[in-house]
Amino acid sequence: MSTLTARSPEAAPRRGEGTAPAPRRRGKARGRMTGWLFVGPFVAVLVLMLIVPIGYALWLSLFRDQLIGGNQFVWFANYVQLFQDAKFWSGFGRVAAFLVVQVPIMLGLALVAALALDSARLWGTGFFRIAVFLPYAVPGVVAALIWGFIYGNQFGLTGAANDAIGIDLLQPFSPTWVLTSIGNVVTWEFLGYNMLIFYAALRTVPGELYEAAELDGAGPMRTVFSIKLPALRGPMVIATIFSIIGSFQLFNEPNLLKTLAPNVIGSAFTPNMYAYSLSFSGQQFNYSATVAIVMGVITAVIAYVVQVRGTRQENR
Repeated sequence: MSTLTARSPEAAPRRGEGTAPAPRRRGKARGRMTGWLFVGPFVAVLVLMLIVPIGYALWLSLFRDQLIGGNQFVWFANYVQLFQDAKFWSGFGRVAAFLVVQVPIMLGLALVAALALDSARLWGTGFFRIAVFLPYAVPGVVAALIWGFIYGNQFGLTGAANDAIGIDLLQPFSPTWVLTSIGNVVTWEFLGYNMLIFYAALRTVPGELYEAAELDGAGPMRTVFSIKLPALRGPMVIATIFSIIGSFQLFNEPNLLKTLAPNVIGSAFTPNMYAYSLSFSGQQFNYSATVAIVMGVITAVIAYVVQVRGTRQENR
């Protein structure tokens, strides 16, 4: 007589128990490896070209060349000296004034140009778009040289105009007008770039919004303020951040125009020029790195504040 032995419920294998299938694990590992193969080159370039130079500059800023003892570790003594440096703060105030005045004018003109192009009422739209954008294709060095010849008091267009009038009415390299003259050059260079950002954003606005506004009886100005300008909040924030960074990096234009106005544009006219002069003329690499680190932190903080405020207004 045979007996049947009942298997306890605990002994029976449950569905879904046991180790996960090996192919699934291998698939996840392969997916992670594929992701790193795509991201790896970018991470390597980021580390080598950004993280390492910043870390090295920060390390240099903690040292100072002493008359006795050579290059010594001084902690934050260079930063204390920088915050008491009148040349640095004079150049910083100059670029801050440049930022407050030049950036709104440039972005305002770029906005007007983009709205004019998008209105479809401008004759010769293609030519106008290329004409406004073309100065951005000119290298900054060439642009500064072109305007240097225009501003020249002895040989340029300004000198010819003053000779025709009989008085020195136009003085672009005077202490009062030199910053305005440089702002004019920068506006001429980057007006088309910002215009293209705004114009590209306007082209993405759905046509149904314009049709609804037309059915509601909205005129051109009402359409601009109710549809187009709200659509440009994000691009406006981006263009503002780029312009802030560019203003604090002001170097090419004043450095090239310095030869035409050496008594007005000095080696510490902007913080970048000051850092360049300290490093390559004064061989003060540690103090130059300190200037670069402080300017980088200030620029990052201001750009972050603008981004946060712009994002909050966009999300309202």
